[in-house]
Amino acid sequence: MRATAYHFQTLKEDPSDAEVASHRLMLRAGLIRRLGAGIYNHMPLGLRVIRKVEAIIREEMNAAGAIELSMPVVQPAELWQETGRWEKMGAELLRFQDRHGRDFVVQPTSEEVITDIARQELKSWKQLPKNFYQIQTKFRDERRPRFGVMRGREFIMKDAYSFDKDVVSAERSYDRMFACYCKIFDRLGLGYRAVAADTGAIGGSRSHEFQVIAETGEDALVYSTDSDFAANLELAEALSLLPRRAEPSQAMQQVATPGLARCEQVANLLGLGLDQTVKSIVLAVEPEEPEGIAKGARLFLLLIRGDHELNEVKVGKLDGLTNGFRFASVEEIVQGFGCEPGYLGPVGLASEIEVIADRTVAQMANFVVGANT
Repeated sequence: MRATAYHFQTLKEDPSDAEVASHRLMLRAGLIRRLGAGIYNHMPLGLRVIRKVEAIIREEMNAAGAIELSMPVVQPAELWQETGRWEKMGAELLRFQDRHGRDFVVQPTSEEVITDIARQELKSWKQLPKNFYQIQTKFRDERRPRFGVMRGREFIMKDAYSFDKDVVSAERSYDRMFACYCKIFDRLGLGYRAVAADTGAIGGSRSHEFQVIAETGEDALVYSTDSDFAANLELAEALSLLPRRAEPSQAMQQVATPGLARCEQVANLLGLGLDQTVKSIVLAVEPEEPEGIAKGARLFLLLIRGDHELNEVKVGKLDGLTNGFRFASVEEIVQGFGCEPGYLGPVGLASEIEVIADRTVAQMANFVVGANT
């Protein structure tokens, strides 16, 4: 087709609502046009780009033994209610009713449907392994869509699902997909890292996110330039700063800090750095059988360095906290510790309160922490 017969409309100026370079350039080059918040038209040139990317993905997925299918964008609520994600997904899951009052969702992902397909179609272990994939439109009702198509509400996703007869076979399927993704990103010419990540609500023992190294984005990564190590901050663990814990240089003593409940305030009073204080955080876990437990929620005392922040993703992987937790109420703290929040510490606790210290705290020898008074 001649260029004069083709359609591409460019912009001379940067759009005022474009936050990042990729968004500005895609709009100016006529690849996309905004239709609504987080929803974009893919114009002819933009669609050509998508089709070329899809072709690379299909070639590599097919070469890895995956089988393409297509699942509907609109899915019946029964499948989502069966897995419990109808409630767990929250407001990001777009729900609606048809004219008969039946509930449906607009898919953000397709685990429920592919599992339903597998239980109907796969009748014997001899049919395994099977790896199904699709390239399909998805929708996630983002509270704040941003960065153009990078964080849109409607988006195109390649999702794949393998079914295996045992863990060994599942590991092989995972490794094949890992190698396949590496080939896709290499062919696209992108600088990327395969990042160890949280397995999320679905769970599992392994999870990697293939992330492009860029100045813009919403995830912070830590990676080594001397090895292939990379991790999302949700999972990254700091190396031990010391081979062993130093010996305390002073005897433990109690110091009055009336009206000073924050680590910063106590550090200023004593002329210490914030990294020489320990923050005490109390979490509560509801009993599985409330009728058989008279004492209510189980309490955990988490100790982290005063200049550090709590990582709830990491906390959710600790023994006793994997099934959910909440921050303890003032009443629970007073009852369990005998003092107000802000003066808590690991000294003289009741035996039923479990203490968990961060690795950096476990290495501290001289520090300030609440005395439960």
